[in-house]
Amino acid sequence: MSQGPAGRSRGTRNPAPAPGRAEEQSELLRRSAGGDEDAFARLYDATSSTVHGLVLRLVRSPELAAEVVQEVYLMAWQQSERFDPGRGTVLAWLCTMAHRRAVDRIRQSQRERDRDQQYEVRQVQTPADSTWGAVEQSLESAEVRAELGALSALQREAVCLVYYRGYSHRQVAEHLAVPLGTAKARIRDGLNNLRSALGVQP
Repeated sequence: MSQGPAGRSRGTRNPAPAPGRAEEQSELLRRSAGGDEDAFARLYDATSSTVHGLVLRLVRSPELAAEVVQEVYLMAWQQSERFDPGRGTVLAWLCTMAHRRAVDRIRQSQRERDRDQQYEVRQVQTPADSTWGAVEQSLESAEVRAELGALSALQREAVCLVYYRGYSHRQVAEHLAVPLGTAKARIRDGLNNLRSALGVQP
């Protein structure tokens, strides 16, 4: 094989231009499909700035963009045998995967934000949780103690931290070393299970 891209020094910070022509990138991907890691690294060098720029414009977060780009190139390595040069260039293939993955992550993040916002709204609208109010009236009863014991360990710990020790939802999250949304979900699910077990109406 001729000098060109293969002869550049990989140790420099600003290496000589990587393969830019579609046929050269296609050849690098073909070699990658055969397990050639060096070829894949050269393909990454040749295309990653374009892919990263596309993802960053979509997700608007450098940290998230870096994660998405990493996922895209892992997918490209795993699916390199499926690439069909007759359907487009390697760069177009990578950008298509990057766009789809970025959109997926945006939707996932939006769903998480919406879920947290909806939960916060319910908390504001119902400052005194009606489920706990009904349960709290009989805290010493054997029935309630038994039903608390029937919750999952994770739900029981979260519920008890809030209602026996006075923790806020954020303090529960910090105490359990979990995201705030996860802590809220455990508390909510635990209360819902108590409501069902005790026959308390919503």
